[in-house]
Amino acid sequence: MDRVSAFDEPLKKLLGGATAKVMAEHLDLHTVGDLLHHYPRRYEERGRLTTLTELPLDEHVTVVAQVADARIMMFNNGRGKRLEVTLTDGSGRLQLVFFGHGVHKPHKELLPGRRAMFAGKVSVFNRKMQLAHPTYQLLDAKDAKDTDDPAEVIEAVDAFAGQLLPIYPACKQLDSWRIAKAVDTVLPSAQEAVDPLPESLREGRGFVPLPEALLRIHRPQTKADIAAARDRLRWDEAFVLQVALARRRYADTQLPAVARRSVPGGLLDAFDAKLPFTLTEGQQKVTGEIFGDLATEHPMHRLLQGEVGSGKTMVALRAMLTVVDAGGQAAMLAPTEVLAQQHHRSITEMMGELAENWGLWREAPLQEGGGGRRAGMLGGSDPGTKVVLLTGSMGTAARRQALLDLVTGEAGIVIGTHALIEDKVQFHDLGLVVVDEQHRFGVEQRDALRSKGKQPPHLLVMTATPIPRTVAMTVFGDLETSVLDQLPAGRSPIASHVVPAKDKPHFLSRAWERVREEVENGHQAYVVCPRIGDDAEEAGKKGKGKKKAAPEDDAEKRPPLAVLDIADQLAKGPLSGLRVEVLHGRMQPDDKDDVMRRFAAGEVDVLVATTVIEVGVNVPNATAMVIMDADRFGVSQLHQLRGRVGRGSAPGLCLLVSEAHEASPARARLSAVAATLDGFELSRIDLEQRREGDVLGQAQSGVRSSLRVLSVIDDEEVIAAAREEAVRVVADDPELERLPELRTALDALLDKDREEYLDKG
Repeated sequence: MDRVSAFDEPLKKLLGGATAKVMAEHLDLHTVGDLLHHYPRRYEERGRLTTLTELPLDEHVTVVAQVADARIMMFNNGRGKRLEVTLTDGSGRLQLVFFGHGVHKPHKELLPGRRAMFAGKVSVFNRKMQLAHPTYQLLDAKDAKDTDDPAEVIEAVDAFAGQLLPIYPACKQLDSWRIAKAVDTVLPSAQEAVDPLPESLREGRGFVPLPEALLRIHRPQTKADIAAARDRLRWDEAFVLQVALARRRYADTQLPAVARRSVPGGLLDAFDAKLPFTLTEGQQKVTGEIFGDLATEHPMHRLLQGEVGSGKTMVALRAMLTVVDAGGQAAMLAPTEVLAQQHHRSITEMMGELAENWGLWREAPLQEGGGGRRAGMLGGSDPGTKVVLLTGSMGTAARRQALLDLVTGEAGIVIGTHALIEDKVQFHDLGLVVVDEQHRFGVEQRDALRSKGKQPPHLLVMTATPIPRTVAMTVFGDLETSVLDQLPAGRSPIASHVVPAKDKPHFLSRAWERVREEVENGHQAYVVCPRIGDDAEEAGKKGKGKKKAAPEDDAEKRPPLAVLDIADQLAKGPLSGLRVEVLHGRMQPDDKDDVMRRFAAGEVDVLVATTVIEVGVNVPNATAMVIMDADRFGVSQLHQLRGRVGRGSAPGLCLLVSEAHEASPARARLSAVAATLDGFELSRIDLEQRREGDVLGQAQSGVRSSLRVLSVIDDEEVIAAAREEAVRVVADDPELERLPELRTALDALLDKDREEYLDKG
């Protein structure tokens, strides 16, 4: 057997078909390598030496006692057997019990008169203390080293009692001790482990060799063994993943792209000259990073993350204008029609004065391939100067014209939904792809749009969901990162409060009074609900097979509050007389657009909506938001929703309505949201609640998380150091030709799906 195949050996060859089947189906463990990388989640000590009269219930103990009697008992009409052993230490008695196949060895060894150490968890059966399936070690001279010497007995007992017992992630069908026995079977294969760390790195950082780390993590002698093993294995996971990402970034630098440099006196300069405000320091810094990337002859791959309202759209527009100046086209991909329409509206408004007043500023033919845009105004009829919208709901004539504008180059900027990805959509010269709210798109969709360029276009990925640095270095590790953490001047603070509707119903009444006060002061408000409502099919799904909830059941037992119900109640009750409208995803696109247009124009006082307004919606006059059943939303989502208010000069107010109990985790989440406007702090709280599996698992890469020891929450220093080492290694040896062990580990870590994910990054 060679070094690699030992870890690839199917478990059924060593453990038998039944055990291997359970491991495969319930723990996703298929090979020896899988099981060796299935690490204990914690360890328990057997416990201090205890007399039989002082046994603590439900705790692990170690006792030294003599066997008083032992007998086999039959049950289930003789089909089952158990061994019952009674111990005594002179102070009391204790029963041990062994079941099934586990009775044979102790039945031969635990004979009356034999003395041994026993360890297990104390339980009660038939009102008697017992240890079920305890581990034990014989102490009398016949079967052990001469331990009749009292000092040697004490030494042996201390060593036995202090031993660390691994507790494995288990399942109903296979408990921890059986997994431990299976690990014992495959543990010799740990010597065949292929060590991915370059020798210089391993020695420089003082790590133990990988085979030793695997032995120590599974069968530690001391707590120091566990720490040393975890340090080593944590580094392996961070380093191999960072090498994969570094190789992806390196490969991107080898691709050709058209450099897109702004033209002096062009669209960007004219746009900047008309701005009624000064860009924030953060916007200027991030724009400089993006312009530097656009000017290179390799495709930009940059993640722009920032707080709600930090001005990401402004940064993206200036990047798009730069590309249009340089003779190319820019496409912005939005996840929903409402957001695409909002971006189109806001960008057209930003460009409005130029579009209305700016004539032909240069008269020259369109130059393809980055030679510079020589034509008129954005929004006008000259080549490359239109800002067009492309969505699935557009009429045939408008859609045909938009497609024509793209393929001829008449359109310099296009904003659209998934409709942009369709095969029939062709560009004249796609130079930049801007993806808004990246987490809502699959990598295949992002890649499909990028493939429409004659050469790989530059890529700017935007997210208004702040991402902890460690997550940015892992999930988005193939992208360079820019952060906007500064709000533009004039943005107002947002006060947030939890409204405990069940405990204090008068607080909810006061919430509606506050909404009415905001409207009376000339402002507008949002009311957000988790569900649309009035949907027989949806109600059927939720109610199928369930008993009707009792009135005293908590809020979790009833369906989430619905837009249509709440809007009707508000219009007839606490907000009667106000102009209340609804907005949700089942409305026709034209109707949604009409409602948003009238709300933006101030013709609607209160908009009752689903999370369709979560991102991109910008109505500066909206100052209040009431989120119903706020505990049904995630932390980051609440932060996104809250960002729709306080976008003008008047302060914002966000009220988080919940029926969750004051001591519940749900209320704790809401209190955290109310306590801070720092999106990065909230994203960390959100991540701690969801843990790594959701971050690095199916949602991002299509496969389960490969991280078992590394924590993207706690191990920022490890991830950052591993990233630096990975960049150095890949720069020196991009194909890892001199590091075959690292290449092997990379292949083992990254299955086909995850490789494709990285390739499309």
